[in-house]
Amino acid sequence: MDFFELVKRRRSIRKYTEQPISRDDLSRIIEAGLYAPNAGSGQRSMLVGIHNPELVERLGKLNVAMMRRDNLIGGHVSAEQPSIIDDPTLKSGFYGAPSVVVVFAQDHFLYSIPDAFCCAENMVLAATELGIASCIVARAEETFNNEYGRQLMREWNVPDNYVPRCFVLLGYHRGEYPAVKPRRDGRTRIIE
Repeated sequence: MDFFELVKRRRSIRKYTEQPISRDDLSRIIEAGLYAPNAGSGQRSMLVGIHNPELVERLGKLNVAMMRRDNLIGGHVSAEQPSIIDDPTLKSGFYGAPSVVVVFAQDHFLYSIPDAFCCAENMVLAATELGIASCIVARAEETFNNEYGRQLMREWNVPDNYVPRCFVLLGYHRGEYPAVKPRRDGRTRIIE
């Protein structure tokens, strides 16, 4: 697939089948994240792939539990792919995805968040190329801000000075794949 077709094809998917992705595909997607642009070539992000649907579901429920609706701007994301913003009855912020990658980055580093989201973007593009559905989800720091989350980070040997920045959900989409949404006018400028 041509790069521009790939970028236009990628969607944030929030409806997944139970079919797991292969461990090989998960490794390839994580590798794409490792090659993301990063501040000063510091390669500070750490990626933890979770290929265990039960653990993914437990973290997804924690993710929803940490959701603060008073911070939201706007009240609608998608009719085709409803988010927890659209449907407060959803119990998992991971929408049934069978695999998730947690992106960790150094705490108190100026470019920690941009570095993490560059990793996530590379991973969702790689997933799209492989025919795997994906979605980037925030609230990672809140999801792990409890004893269970800290215990997992210790078990996974995440350095003490690292914080979770985001999640990349991975799986196969359930139902129709969403069509390209039109782009809003007036969002670009070219200055000569």
